[in-house]
Amino acid sequence: MQGLLLILGIAVIIAYLWYVSLIKKRNSAREALSGIDVQLTKRADLVPNILKIAKKFMEHEKSLLTEITALRAQVTAGYDVTDSGAIKTHLAAAEKLNAKVGQLMVNVENYPELKSDVTMLQAMQTYNEVEEHISAARRFYNAAVGELNTAVEIFPGSIIASMAKVKVMPFYEAEAAARVSVDAADYL
Repeated sequence: MQGLLLILGIAVIIAYLWYVSLIKKRNSAREALSGIDVQLTKRADLVPNILKIAKKFMEHEKSLLTEITALRAQVTAGYDVTDSGAIKTHLAAAEKLNAKVGQLMVNVENYPELKSDVTMLQAMQTYNEVEEHISAARRFYNAAVGELNTAVEIFPGSIIASMAKVKVMPFYEAEAAARVSVDAADYL
């Protein structure tokens, strides 16, 4: 009888420790997601300044500027951090914003007066720094999500995770357009 109680006690302790481990991993992944959001907010705060500067010079790019403004609104909107679909949608909107702002930065090259504007140069430099921080935050997030997803998907973590309502989280993935190989001849 005592041996059975001892085995049951050990099983309960192991299950509890596994539960604690899952919660820590989930919280790490959420913290990493929050880190991405902090950097995305910095970028979103920078975008209006870039658009104001660009608007003075880039009359022909109004549709692009409007699209960037709409994407910025999507990225800064709240979302449910417990919903994988909402997280995926949020991260996809952030990638679309990144692509459109990148397109704007390329278009700046066609406007010599804008390209030489000191304020625009500073804004572009700050934007590039923020993008580096976002990149680092993405790597941290994907590492945390990898640990969480592995713990949630492997037995007995899968059972404990379902009881604790801990779910896998989506990885931060580049859009298909970002994965296409670049041919330097197209730009020469």
